[in-house]
Amino acid sequence: MKRAAILLAAGLGTRMRSSLPKAMHPIAGRPMLNHLIASCEEVFDRIVVVTGPDMPALERAAAPHATVVQHERLGTGHAALQAAPLLEGFEGDVAVLYADNPLISAATLRRLVAARDGADLVLLAMRPADPARYGRVLPHEDGGISRIVEWKDASEAERAITLCNVGVICAPAPRLFAWLRAVRNDNASGEYYLTDTVAAARDAGCRAVAVEAEEAECRGINSRMELAAAEAAVQAALRERAMAGGATLIRPESVTLSHDTVIGQDVTIGPDVVIAPGVTIEDGVEIRAFSHLEACLVRRGAVIGPFARLRPGTEIGAGAHVGNFVELKAALLGEGAKANHLSYIGDASIGAGSNIGAGTITCNYDGFAKHRTRVGQGVFIGSNATLVAPVALHDGAFVAAGSTITADVAPDAMAFGRARQEQKEGRAAAFRASRRKEKT
Repeated sequence: MKRAAILLAAGLGTRMRSSLPKAMHPIAGRPMLNHLIASCEEVFDRIVVVTGPDMPALERAAAPHATVVQHERLGTGHAALQAAPLLEGFEGDVAVLYADNPLISAATLRRLVAARDGADLVLLAMRPADPARYGRVLPHEDGGISRIVEWKDASEAERAITLCNVGVICAPAPRLFAWLRAVRNDNASGEYYLTDTVAAARDAGCRAVAVEAEEAECRGINSRMELAAAEAAVQAALRERAMAGGATLIRPESVTLSHDTVIGQDVTIGPDVVIAPGVTIEDGVEIRAFSHLEACLVRRGAVIGPFARLRPGTEIGAGAHVGNFVELKAALLGEGAKANHLSYIGDASIGAGSNIGAGTITCNYDGFAKHRTRVGQGVFIGSNATLVAPVALHDGAFVAAGSTITADVAPDAMAFGRARQEQKEGRAAAFRASRRKEKT
């Protein structure tokens, strides 16, 4: 049987104090919405995302999945009902989830849909350490659940119940939408609650049950503090996965990873390293302290840092070295090549075994367009060289220190692009004497 998921993402997130839609706030480099979509894609055949008005960024993030706008924010039940036209004629099960519960795993979602074999409606629930203001799940005499009561509407006896509502439900599409249309808004908030479908199902003589999940994956995110707590939890899991896969993290709590970071075996990552999205690190690489990597590939055995920055589009070849305060952008540093000190290499390809001297930069931008620098194999570039692109330095070329290179250098040629040094005997003493006289 086909299954569909409705993801409610229309919330403004007023407690976030942000112009960014709540579901777009990132965790481990990926919007909350996309964390939930990734889990849902493993379980559901169709996904519909309910957004609010004027949320184009959210619609782009949801692609290629369908979106629908909730123009009036009349509650979660009303929001879920907005997806009904997009699922017209759909006979399978539908789960409704919240984009601000982004850490629910695919395994938990599979348990949720599997529980449908013994019930007409399934609810996801948890037993948090601090039930606080969560809605409470009230039991039924048949061993299932009878209804959900929101904290603000609950009695003291109901608030003493420890089983709390996560908000996720699953039911057959025709019944779910019928129950949603039957939901009323006679409550303290004047809203149509999604969870009132439990009572509606019971009123129709149907059975409802709860599936319990761990609090850690059911946490809702409504504030910056809760976002930070979720980030910390995800980072801890990513670090644990990296170390279980054979990587060494010298001071794990100081390393920042991303949701899609790929790390091979026998990789060593020093303290205070930041790995942004899109990074692959092959076996045997060493990333030294205070380095920042983003959307790049580091081949086996390379050494990066300390204090190195690899920007998008960069590939570091096997056994290559990138040293302190070296920045690369859209650049290829070939196998065994070295850029060990204080250099900028942008829009460039550096051949195998070449050496980039300290202070070397590629001048890749002329104020209007980017241009590329091509350096062949076995090239030596002396310290403080300036390579003005577009320019090519062919295999075996040698660039003298302090040179500004504006024309191609032939294979095995030596290039000097600096003024000839002159020496004026006694001029330093005369200059100093003249300056002292001017000051008196």
